[in-house]
Amino acid sequence: MGTIAGQLRNILRTLCVLLTLQLLAGCAADTALQAPEPGHHGAAVQNHPGLSIAATLIGTPYHYGGSSPRGFDCSGLVYYAYGKAGIRVPRTTRAQQRHAMRVPLSELRPGDLLFFRLGNIPLDHVGIYAGNDRFIHAPSPGKQVSYASLSNAYWQSRLLAAGRY
Repeated sequence: MGTIAGQLRNILRTLCVLLTLQLLAGCAADTALQAPEPGHHGAAVQNHPGLSIAATLIGTPYHYGGSSPRGFDCSGLVYYAYGKAGIRVPRTTRAQQRHAMRVPLSELRPGDLLFFRLGNIPLDHVGIYAGNDRFIHAPSPGKQVSYASLSNAYWQSRLLAAGRY
């Protein structure tokens, strides 16, 4: 019995080492090589490091006040993705807008921030422009980090401004 238990321990230890190496390799992967969302060109994601990182977070759950891969709110997603890219931005949507260089909507580039008014607060949502009239954001409770379209009337009517870091 001692031999079988010892062999099982060795197998388990080997599996743990392999799993750890796989996770570390995934963290070190070049995010510019991520596959784009189906039907869209991936070139825009490669042009801005914060956008590239945000694209890897698609599917992460929304979490109010969240700023880690366990869950994000809209400004937490920007704070985390830009921070991992070495770009310092404030934590809140209002502060992000206040400190960003204003950009005319006609001059949007991938990686620019888009600021929205969704409710009664003058400024309450932010997303990262991905090119081709699309942006990445953490929408609301019960949803996940995802792409949305500026061609959608809902987002068009609520877009207030854009900014660049």
